[in-house]
Amino acid sequence: MVWLRTGLAGILCLGLLCACGGGSGGGPGAEPQGQGSAPVASGSPEASKTSGRKPPVVRVPRGVRVSYAVFERGRVVAERRSRQTFRSASVVKILIALDYLERHRASAADRALLQVMLRSSDDKAATEFWRRGGQRQVVERMVRRAGLAETAPPPADKPGFWGYTAISARDVVKTYRYLLEKAPKGQREFVLEQLRRSTPCGTDGFDQTFGIPSAAKRPWAVKQGWSGFGDVPAEPCRKGGARPAAWQPDLGLGRPVLHTTGVVGDGKIVVVLTLQPAGTSFRTASARVTDLARQLVRV
Repeated sequence: MVWLRTGLAGILCLGLLCACGGGSGGGPGAEPQGQGSAPVASGSPEASKTSGRKPPVVRVPRGVRVSYAVFERGRVVAERRSRQTFRSASVVKILIALDYLERHRASAADRALLQVMLRSSDDKAATEFWRRGGQRQVVERMVRRAGLAETAPPPADKPGFWGYTAISARDVVKTYRYLLEKAPKGQREFVLEQLRRSTPCGTDGFDQTFGIPSAAKRPWAVKQGWSGFGDVPAEPCRKGGARPAAWQPDLGLGRPVLHTTGVVGDGKIVVVLTLQPAGTSFRTASARVTDLARQLVRV
């Protein structure tokens, strides 16, 4: 755990997976479809003023809704649409784990379930802890605990769909900051150990090596997320805060999401959330997310 604690003074610092068998749906705010990529100056004005550095230019694929945030040494060094909401898919599993560990002394059996949920993004384990925690109450408690602003429980008519939790890149950064700086030591070390041991394949057969694992050298601790690519991968992986009542987060239903989130090196937090054009293959989406992650880990 030393590598994650070194140089973390002053750092306060989350990713996503499937919601019970994937997800679908369009929703407002979807970008027009197209080909190629467009360069975008990604640094926030606040970060640029604080650091004195020119915002990095990151090439964003056309037709893909992209949101990202990079937090390092006490400040955001790059961000794009960091308050845009996405459906979380399995990224919410970090919140599920932290909520359960906050409220229970986990048995050996529970720790084994948490391990497979965090390492291999097991959906059955997530559903079990989601049910025990009171479903939407899991998110509501963690919103208060971690000071999240855009994160919200799934729609009222889909209470069991934990993967339909709304998240933003900014809030995922806050989640990792909470994990690194505020969570009790035992919880922090347990969760980070599982994220460091992210398996190449999820228990549903999808490849987990896209994004940060392919873009950055170890050490890293990651949580991936995917939804909308079907229940079975086309290419099976081979081992080797309170809101106004009227507010409705945009979950991008009808289009696939693919996220990569985690801690790289001695404390850099990298979050990339994407909503892909309808019909995008997992391979194509993975390549796009890995390219974005490769650019951002160099920021």
